[in-house]
Amino acid sequence: MQIFWLGLLLMCSVPLGLFLILVLLHYYLRIRYLSILVRIFQEKPLFIIPRGQPAPEAEDVHFKTADGLTLRGCYFKVKGTRRGVVLFGVEFGSNRWSCLQYCQGLIDAGYDVFSFELRNQGDSDALPGYDPLQWVTEYELEDARAALRYLKARPDADPHGVGFFGICKGAGAGLLAAVEDPYIRCVITDGVFATLPVVVPYMRQWFRIYNRDYTLQGLLPSWYYEQIARIAVRKVARQRHCRFPDLERLIGRLAPRPLLMIHGGGDTYIKPEMALALFERANQPKEFWLVENAKHNQALQLVESEYARRVREFFDTNLARTSSPAAA
Repeated sequence: MQIFWLGLLLMCSVPLGLFLILVLLHYYLRIRYLSILVRIFQEKPLFIIPRGQPAPEAEDVHFKTADGLTLRGCYFKVKGTRRGVVLFGVEFGSNRWSCLQYCQGLIDAGYDVFSFELRNQGDSDALPGYDPLQWVTEYELEDARAALRYLKARPDADPHGVGFFGICKGAGAGLLAAVEDPYIRCVITDGVFATLPVVVPYMRQWFRIYNRDYTLQGLLPSWYYEQIARIAVRKVARQRHCRFPDLERLIGRLAPRPLLMIHGGGDTYIKPEMALALFERANQPKEFWLVENAKHNQALQLVESEYARRVREFFDTNLARTSSPAAA
């Protein structure tokens, strides 16, 4: 009988001991590494940011957000029959006029193009106390919603909906807006990224830098890194008084509307495998175009003619109408 109780005690003590070790390890990692992760998450990378010059043929517009800010935009209206309307989301730090280098081919092909600047960017109003990072927050999502409301309220609004084309952070904000609003009929992104598919791979790299216990590295599964990342992101959100939407969880809801994701094969900021991890969460119909050797947001400069052709053909297939009553 004593042997029975001793065996039972051993059976219970081993799982309990392992549980206590894991709890202690968790708090050790949080205390030692969480502050490092929070600090790195808020560092701004040095992007090459293109800016455009005002175009006299464009309609310079402004519109309001739900929280009262005034955002600036420019509307390029085609002459003659309109084939569709494309909403363009500019990259982090750029201005509304940068749309021309991406969209001139669309305008020539008969598409109206509307580009706008997010809050705290370009000539748009700044939200007091808000210092935007490269990560998309609820504020940029609201700005994309406001741009859609403006398009819907125009006298020449297309009742059939619009297409969306966005770069980097602007792509993320527009993609989130598209998930919740079917008025966006199809989406092209270039250099888009979500939070966890980028943070978790970098966490492994940072952990190797700040930790010499390689045995410990091998014990930590991917889901554990993801949980620590979520804790860090929530902490940053509290500090900066904002919220970071989970694009990786929401992107699957875009279907059945088509998605084309463009990404640079030589991107050292948002590595191709990070973009593919987000792409895999999307549902069909979808297409991933990896532009070999292109750096972050530099695919257009590397393969300009093919880039313009693919963008135009995507909207020709998924958005274009032979005629548009709104354009008459």
